[in-house]
Amino acid sequence: MNGVSVQPLTLHSMDGVRIDAGHLPGSDGLCLVLAHGFTGAWRQPTTRRIAAVLNKAGGVIAIDFRGHGRSGGRSTVGDREILDVDAAVRHARHLGYERVGLVGFSMGGAVVVRHAALHGGVDAVVAVSAPARWYYRDTKPMRRVHWAIEQRSGRLAARVVRRTRIAGGAWAKVPEAPHEVVGRIAPTPLLIVHGDQDPFLPVDHAEQLYGAARDPRELWIEPGYGHAESAATPALIHRIGQWTASRTIAVD
Repeated sequence: MNGVSVQPLTLHSMDGVRIDAGHLPGSDGLCLVLAHGFTGAWRQPTTRRIAAVLNKAGGVIAIDFRGHGRSGGRSTVGDREILDVDAAVRHARHLGYERVGLVGFSMGGAVVVRHAALHGGVDAVVAVSAPARWYYRDTKPMRRVHWAIEQRSGRLAARVVRRTRIAGGAWAKVPEAPHEVVGRIAPTPLLIVHGDQDPFLPVDHAEQLYGAARDPRELWIEPGYGHAESAATPALIHRIGQWTASRTIAVD
Protein backbone atom coordinates (compact mmCIF):
# COMPACT_ATOMS: atom_id res chain seq x y z
CA MET A 1 0.00 0.00 0.00
CA ASN A 2 1.95 2.97 -1.31
CA GLY A 3 5.17 1.38 -0.09
CA VAL A 4 3.69 0.37 3.28
CA SER A 5 4.01 -3.32 4.11
CA VAL A 6 0.62 -5.04 4.15
CA GLN A 7 -0.08 -8.52 5.48
CA PRO A 8 -2.96 -10.33 3.70
CA LEU A 9 -5.50 -11.88 6.05
CA THR A 10 -8.36 -14.33 5.75
CA LEU A 11 -10.98 -13.81 8.45
CA HIS A 12 -14.26 -15.58 9.11
CA SER A 13 -17.46 -13.96 10.31
CA MET A 14 -19.57 -15.55 13.02
CA ASP A 15 -22.02 -16.75 10.34
CA GLY A 16 -19.23 -18.45 8.40
CA VAL A 17 -18.49 -15.99 5.59
CA ARG A 18 -14.86 -15.77 4.45
CA ILE A 19 -13.64 -12.16 4.70
CA ASP A 20 -10.59 -10.98 2.77
CA ALA A 21 -8.56 -8.35 4.60
CA GLY A 22 -5.19 -6.69 4.86
CA HIS A 23 -3.24 -5.66 7.96
CA LEU A 24 -0.87 -2.71 8.15
CA PRO A 25 0.94 -3.14 11.46
CA GLY A 26 1.16 -0.15 13.78
CA SER A 27 2.43 0.84 17.18
CA ASP A 28 0.98 2.51 20.28
CA GLY A 29 -1.63 -0.22 20.78
CA LEU A 30 -4.22 1.26 18.39
CA CYS A 31 -5.81 -0.48 15.40
CA LEU A 32 -8.22 1.19 13.01
CA VAL A 33 -10.66 -1.10 11.21
CA LEU A 34 -11.34 0.41 7.78
CA ALA A 35 -14.77 -0.29 6.27
CA HIS A 36 -15.31 0.67 2.61
CA GLY A 37 -18.44 1.86 0.86
CA PHE A 38 -20.84 -0.04 -1.41
CA THR A 39 -19.01 -1.69 -4.37
CA GLY A 40 -15.65 -0.86 -2.78
CA ALA A 41 -12.79 -3.15 -1.78
CA TRP A 42 -9.68 -2.74 0.33
CA ARG A 43 -7.35 -3.37 -2.60
CA GLN A 44 -8.79 -0.49 -4.64
CA PRO A 45 -6.24 2.34 -4.97
CA THR A 46 -8.41 4.90 -3.17
CA THR A 47 -8.93 2.63 -0.16
CA ARG A 48 -5.26 1.71 -0.12
CA ARG A 49 -4.27 5.37 0.01
CA ILE A 50 -6.67 5.98 2.90
CA ALA A 51 -5.28 2.98 4.79
CA ALA A 52 -1.73 4.27 4.31
CA VAL A 53 -2.64 7.65 5.82
CA LEU A 54 -4.52 6.06 8.73
CA ASN A 55 -1.49 3.87 9.35
CA LYS A 56 0.33 6.96 10.60
CA ALA A 57 -2.04 6.92 13.60
CA GLY A 58 -1.91 3.19 14.31
CA GLY A 59 -2.30 -0.25 12.83
CA VAL A 60 -4.97 -0.75 10.17
CA ILE A 61 -7.11 -3.74 9.25
CA ALA A 62 -8.93 -3.05 5.98
CA ILE A 63 -11.64 -5.50 4.96
CA ASP A 64 -13.66 -6.49 1.93
CA PHE A 65 -17.28 -6.73 3.01
CA ARG A 66 -19.12 -9.93 2.09
CA GLY A 67 -19.98 -10.00 -1.59
CA HIS A 68 -17.24 -7.46 -2.34
CA GLY A 69 -13.76 -7.90 -3.79
CA ARG A 70 -12.24 -11.22 -2.77
CA SER A 71 -14.56 -11.97 0.15
CA GLY A 72 -17.15 -14.72 -0.01
CA GLY A 73 -20.90 -14.49 0.39
CA ARG A 74 -23.26 -11.84 -0.93
CA SER A 75 -23.80 -8.28 0.13
CA THR A 76 -26.75 -7.58 2.42
CA VAL A 77 -26.14 -3.83 2.00
CA GLY A 78 -25.57 -2.92 5.64
CA ASP A 79 -27.32 -5.68 7.57
CA ARG A 80 -25.09 -8.70 8.27
CA GLU A 81 -21.97 -6.73 7.37
CA ILE A 82 -21.72 -5.90 11.08
CA LEU A 83 -20.44 -9.48 11.46
CA ASP A 84 -17.65 -8.74 8.97
CA VAL A 85 -16.54 -5.75 11.04
CA ASP A 86 -16.78 -7.88 14.15
CA ALA A 87 -14.41 -10.44 12.61
CA ALA A 88 -11.85 -7.66 12.08
CA VAL A 89 -12.30 -6.32 15.62
CA ARG A 90 -11.81 -9.79 17.09
CA HIS A 91 -8.66 -10.30 15.01
CA ALA A 92 -7.27 -6.92 16.09
CA ARG A 93 -7.71 -8.01 19.71
CA HIS A 94 -6.07 -11.36 18.88
CA LEU A 95 -3.07 -9.48 17.48
CA GLY A 96 -2.71 -7.69 20.80
CA TYR A 97 -4.10 -4.25 20.02
CA GLU A 98 -5.46 -2.71 23.21
CA ARG A 99 -7.58 -0.07 21.45
CA VAL A 100 -9.72 -0.49 18.33
CA GLY A 101 -11.35 2.30 16.36
CA LEU A 102 -13.79 1.89 13.49
CA VAL A 103 -13.64 4.12 10.39
CA GLY A 104 -16.39 3.54 7.83
CA PHE A 105 -17.34 5.27 4.59
CA SER A 106 -20.89 5.49 3.17
CA MET A 107 -22.37 1.99 3.57
CA GLY A 108 -19.36 1.21 5.74
CA GLY A 109 -20.24 4.22 7.87
CA ALA A 110 -23.71 2.82 8.46
CA VAL A 111 -22.19 -0.56 9.30
CA VAL A 112 -19.70 0.76 11.87
CA VAL A 113 -22.47 2.73 13.59
CA ARG A 114 -24.64 -0.38 13.75
CA HIS A 115 -21.74 -2.58 14.90
CA ALA A 116 -20.75 -0.22 17.70
CA ALA A 117 -24.36 0.14 18.80
CA LEU A 118 -25.32 -3.54 18.63
CA HIS A 119 -22.03 -5.33 19.38
CA GLY A 120 -19.89 -2.77 21.19
CA GLY A 121 -16.36 -3.68 22.20
CA VAL A 122 -14.63 -0.81 20.39
CA ASP A 123 -13.01 2.40 21.60
CA ALA A 124 -13.98 5.00 18.97
CA VAL A 125 -16.24 5.22 15.90
CA VAL A 126 -15.97 7.40 12.80
CA ALA A 127 -18.80 7.41 10.23
CA VAL A 128 -18.00 9.28 7.01
CA SER A 129 -20.70 10.10 4.42
CA ALA A 130 -23.02 7.64 6.15
CA PRO A 131 -26.75 7.25 5.52
CA ALA A 132 -28.89 7.79 8.60
CA ARG A 133 -31.88 5.90 7.23
CA TRP A 134 -32.69 3.20 4.68
CA TYR A 135 -34.46 3.51 1.32
CA TYR A 136 -33.35 7.09 0.66
CA ARG A 137 -33.61 7.79 -3.08
CA ASP A 138 -34.10 11.54 -3.42
CA THR A 139 -30.89 12.03 -5.42
CA LYS A 140 -30.02 10.58 -8.82
CA PRO A 141 -26.92 8.74 -7.54
CA MET A 142 -28.98 7.04 -4.82
CA ARG A 143 -31.62 6.02 -7.34
CA ARG A 144 -28.82 4.29 -9.29
CA VAL A 145 -27.71 2.53 -6.10
CA HIS A 146 -31.24 1.25 -5.51
CA TRP A 147 -31.42 0.03 -9.11
CA ALA A 148 -28.22 -1.96 -8.55
CA ILE A 149 -29.64 -3.47 -5.37
CA GLU A 150 -33.29 -4.07 -6.26
CA GLN A 151 -33.31 -4.97 -9.97
CA ARG A 152 -31.92 -8.18 -11.42
CA SER A 153 -30.30 -6.23 -14.25
CA GLY A 154 -28.74 -3.88 -11.70
CA ARG A 155 -27.32 -6.74 -9.63
CA LEU A 156 -25.86 -8.27 -12.79
CA ALA A 157 -24.24 -4.96 -13.70
CA ALA A 158 -22.79 -4.60 -10.20
CA ARG A 159 -21.37 -8.11 -10.41
CA VAL A 160 -19.80 -7.66 -13.85
CA VAL A 161 -18.58 -4.08 -13.57
CA ARG A 162 -17.80 -3.74 -9.85
CA ARG A 163 -17.26 -7.36 -8.73
CA THR A 164 -20.02 -6.90 -6.17
CA ARG A 165 -22.36 -9.83 -5.52
CA ILE A 166 -25.63 -8.67 -3.99
CA ALA A 167 -28.19 -10.90 -2.32
CA GLY A 168 -31.46 -10.86 -4.25
CA GLY A 169 -34.83 -10.04 -2.74
CA ALA A 170 -35.80 -7.78 0.12
CA TRP A 171 -34.49 -8.08 3.67
CA ALA A 172 -36.44 -10.79 5.51
CA LYS A 173 -36.57 -8.37 8.43
CA VAL A 174 -35.63 -4.72 8.00
CA PRO A 175 -32.55 -4.13 10.18
CA GLU A 176 -32.42 -1.22 12.58
CA ALA A 177 -31.44 1.93 10.68
CA PRO A 178 -28.33 3.80 11.86
CA HIS A 179 -30.33 6.69 13.35
CA GLU A 180 -32.42 4.22 15.36
CA VAL A 181 -29.43 2.71 17.17
CA VAL A 182 -26.72 5.39 17.17
CA GLY A 183 -27.76 6.53 20.65
CA ARG A 184 -26.51 3.22 22.05
CA ILE A 185 -22.89 3.91 21.09
CA ALA A 186 -22.23 6.23 24.06
CA PRO A 187 -20.05 6.39 26.08
CA THR A 188 -17.79 5.36 23.17
CA PRO A 189 -16.64 8.53 21.33
CA LEU A 190 -18.39 9.07 17.98
CA LEU A 191 -17.36 11.30 15.07
CA ILE A 192 -19.73 11.96 12.17
CA VAL A 193 -18.15 13.46 9.04
CA HIS A 194 -20.11 14.67 6.02
CA GLY A 195 -19.49 16.87 3.02
CA ASP A 196 -21.67 19.85 2.17
CA GLN A 197 -21.30 18.89 -1.53
CA ASP A 198 -22.25 15.21 -1.16
CA PRO A 199 -24.13 14.23 -4.35
CA PHE A 200 -25.53 11.01 -2.82
CA LEU A 201 -26.69 11.96 0.68
CA PRO A 202 -27.48 15.49 1.86
CA VAL A 203 -26.15 16.90 5.11
CA ASP A 204 -29.42 16.15 6.90
CA HIS A 205 -28.34 12.49 7.15
CA ALA A 206 -25.34 13.54 9.26
CA GLU A 207 -27.50 15.91 11.27
CA GLN A 208 -30.04 13.16 11.93
CA LEU A 209 -27.31 10.81 13.17
CA TYR A 210 -25.78 13.50 15.35
CA GLY A 211 -29.17 14.46 16.78
CA ALA A 212 -29.97 10.87 17.71
CA ALA A 213 -26.53 10.19 19.20
CA ARG A 214 -25.41 10.96 22.74
CA ASP A 215 -22.19 12.53 24.01
CA PRO A 216 -19.31 12.15 23.55
CA ARG A 217 -20.00 12.99 19.88
CA GLU A 218 -18.72 15.39 17.24
CA LEU A 219 -20.06 16.52 13.87
CA TRP A 220 -17.77 17.76 11.11
CA ILE A 221 -19.51 19.27 8.10
CA GLU A 222 -16.68 19.61 5.60
CA PRO A 223 -16.92 22.50 3.07
CA GLY A 224 -16.50 21.39 -0.54
CA TYR A 225 -16.28 17.70 0.35
CA GLY A 226 -18.24 15.27 -1.83
CA HIS A 227 -18.92 11.64 -1.00
CA ALA A 228 -16.96 8.93 0.78
CA GLU A 229 -13.53 7.58 -0.18
CA SER A 230 -13.22 9.04 -3.66
CA ALA A 231 -13.57 12.64 -2.43
CA ALA A 232 -11.60 12.36 0.82
CA THR A 233 -8.34 14.30 0.89
CA PRO A 234 -5.22 13.05 2.69
CA ALA A 235 -5.57 16.03 5.05
CA LEU A 236 -9.09 14.96 6.07
CA ILE A 237 -8.01 11.33 6.57
CA HIS A 238 -5.05 12.50 8.66
CA ARG A 239 -7.41 14.52 10.88
CA ILE A 240 -9.66 11.49 11.27
CA GLY A 241 -6.71 9.33 12.27
CA GLN A 242 -5.51 11.88 14.79
CA TRP A 243 -9.01 12.28 16.23
CA THR A 244 -9.32 8.51 16.69
CA ALA A 245 -5.90 8.24 18.34
CA SER A 246 -6.70 11.09 20.73
CA ARG A 247 -10.15 9.78 21.73
CA THR A 248 -9.30 6.16 22.41
CA ILE A 249 -8.57 5.03 25.94
CA ALA A 250 -6.30 2.11 26.75
CA VAL A 251 -8.00 -1.00 28.12
CA ASP A 252 -7.17 -1.69 31.76
